[in-house]
Amino acid sequence: MEPKPYDAVVLASFGGPEGQEDVIPFLRNVTRGRGIPDERLEEVSHHYRAFGGISPINAQNRALKQALEAELARRGIELPVLWGNRNWAPFIADTFREAYDAGHRRVLAVSTSAYSCYSSCRQYREDFGMALLETGLDGKLEVDKVRQYFDHPGFVEPFVEGVAAGLATVRAELAAKGEPDAPVHIMFATHSIPIGDAEAAGPRGVEFDGGSAYVAQHLATAQAVLDRVPEAAGADWSLVYQSRSGAPHIPWLEPDINDALQELPAKGTKGVVIVPLGFVSDHMEVVWDLDTEALQTCAELGLAATRVPTPGVHRRFVEGLVDLVCERTVENNIADRPALTKLGPWMDVCMPNCCANRRGEKPTVAGIDSTVGTGAK
Repeated sequence: MEPKPYDAVVLASFGGPEGQEDVIPFLRNVTRGRGIPDERLEEVSHHYRAFGGISPINAQNRALKQALEAELARRGIELPVLWGNRNWAPFIADTFREAYDAGHRRVLAVSTSAYSCYSSCRQYREDFGMALLETGLDGKLEVDKVRQYFDHPGFVEPFVEGVAAGLATVRAELAAKGEPDAPVHIMFATHSIPIGDAEAAGPRGVEFDGGSAYVAQHLATAQAVLDRVPEAAGADWSLVYQSRSGAPHIPWLEPDINDALQELPAKGTKGVVIVPLGFVSDHMEVVWDLDTEALQTCAELGLAATRVPTPGVHRRFVEGLVDLVCERTVENNIADRPALTKLGPWMDVCMPNCCANRRGEKPTVAGIDSTVGTGAK
């Protein structure tokens, strides 16, 4: 897409509860339309309950918003940053109202999801489209979205740094046990999704490694990280999945990280570096599924283990997000579109039925076939 004179940035994210009384209403929002009773929601709320009903994600997004504002100011770029969530306050619709009331007419969204699949790309585009219709702002507020940034240097480089440090930590622990040359496995973890959603990820008619854009992007990004960590040369590595939910009869991407960990000792592996490659920040899926469950599995198996940090507010990640904004703006434009894999740079505007919604079509922004979010009519 040609650069435009955007007048605000919207940071869009998943949202999370901020107290015990928020947990069930939040989970109702997440599962809206699926007919799941509160009793079942309470059964799956334990990881939130264990942390006082507070998800880390909102605090992390507040910190990211402040970091983006600081980086924009450092560059002398006068673009306000607003924040809106899919499933908890501040909601995207309210953020759009705030933007319009403040006089903004053309906004550029940055989501906290780097990869391509329904839930991490198209659903945000639907959220924006539905919010414009709900607020009556369609035709008054133009909304676009930056490209998926799975292989942007700003996203990859924090993981490069983290993997190098993680390998040093695990190898030092093994050396202290008298096993300095013991094999160490690098395990890249991401959110599992239904296989049907994986197969529907990305543009239609394109063959991807692993059968989908979602899997291919993770595999390519993992390789891009390893290629930049000399200490990882020759190490075994794998892509695993976590945070599966939903009906047990529906197939999801596998292997689950805990199942994969169980297989390592028989291969002679003594240490593991867990890399949360699918995640932008240390939200609940990271602190529960990795820091609690996966690291507990490692302890039970006698594996020396560490978990690499997510990008969070790492300087390079924040700079990278601002670079993505500048790719799309008229002022302070960055013409270069860096990508560290052969899959990128990803598209600014999605193809028809890209990351298809298998449950039924909804209005979307930022697509070739979008009919909402295009500005004044």
